[in-house]
Amino acid sequence: MLLKNKQDEGLIQIAEVDELIDPFKDEVTGQIQAGQNEQPPEPFSKKDLVFPSGESLPKCWLDSNYKS
Repeated sequence: MLLKNKQDEGLIQIAEVDELIDPFKDEVTGQIQAGQNEQPPEPFSKKDLVFPSGESLPKCWLDSNYKS
């Protein structure tokens, strides 16, 4: 799954979607999609990510108390 970094608007390939949808995890592992060489995986804060369209991630992916 590709997401966009809010800060630099670069695309990030998410390695494990399970990490992304888990509201108890604040970070997700991904690879920056820039240049011709594959970039090493690194952690990204979910607060800094949006869908490529600019839409925010669902609150249920970010907040474990979203029902409250």
